Amino acid sequence: MLFLSLLISSTMITISALSWFTAWMGLEMNLLSIIPLMKTQNNKFTAEASIKYFIIQTMGSSCLLFSIILLSTINLMKLNLQFTPSLMLNFILFLKMGTAPLHFWLPEVLSGLDWNLVLIILTWQKIAPMVLVSYNMNSYLFLSIIIIISSLVGGVQGMNQICMRKIMAFSSINHMGWMIAALICSMNLWLYYFMIYSLINISIIMLFNKYHMFYINQFSKLFAYNKNLKLMFMCNFFSLGGLPPFIGFLPKWLVINYLVKFNFTSLSTILVILTLMTLYFYTRVCFSSLTLLSDHSHPSILENTQKNFWYFFFNFLILNSLPMCFFLSNIF
Repeated sequence: MLFLSLLISSTMITISALSWFTAWMGLEMNLLSIIPLMKTQNNKFTAEASIKYFIIQTMGSSCLLFSIILLSTINLMKLNLQFTPSLMLNFILFLKMGTAPLHFWLPEVLSGLDWNLVLIILTWQKIAPMVLVSYNMNSYLFLSIIIIISSLVGGVQGMNQICMRKIMAFSSINHMGWMIAALICSMNLWLYYFMIYSLINISIIMLFNKYHMFYINQFSKLFAYNKNLKLMFMCNFFSLGGLPPFIGFLPKWLVINYLVKFNFTSLSTILVILTLMTLYFYTRVCFSSLTLLSDHSHPSILENTQKNFWYFFFNFLILNSLPMCFFLSNIF
């Protein structure tokens, strides 16, 4: 509980920092608080994942500190070279988030963690770096390239995966492209997209964590005994893919609307086309749950399916919040 409180407070320090150095200190506190959380399970996979995460984040922190010092020196000497350190700063923040093309560590780290930590890395750990990126948006061309690469990598590399933690990782990489596009348009739009994305992830990962689901072929053992759970799962995955009329379609529709309004028509078209790739492996996961049958019983699943009140509650809340979200969308 102590490290979880430190994780939350360090993120608050970072997003409320008045200087880059204070933001860097907040990111370091964040790293020091999440590593002990990764070691709650004593097995070799968790240890390997925590070491990989620590090495990548410390490399990013070192480069980030160098960029901050370089940017401060240029500002102090009043040189007209701010573009290079600003670009470097954003590049390092994308490394810490796991955005393509610096995504190589994210699937490998997530594949060795339990679902609770996967949820934290996919949602909460994105907040501080993304807010810092919003403070330093100098090159829309650079951001557009990152958006396209993230959407492409997330769609292509997620197609041949059978591990659900890696599928969620590549899904996150794809959504990072959409979030950066939302950030270009408006900070409120990014916050709106992030909240809906986080709610859908919470709903899906609650299911995976409750029934210890890690691979696609395990779905048949669960959904053979609970048809309502199968329906909820499919709705959430289609919502994560942004398929109408599910709730996940609304933030993507708003992002496309704003991109067209700000004359990013080509970027919005590419994003829509690349989203079809992610919809393919979302649909593959859902069809696997429909078509794979299990002839043998699984007592633990039969017992647990009677105690999934909170999962159904979150799903009901998410799937029935579409009218409210349409109302809130008028704010943006």
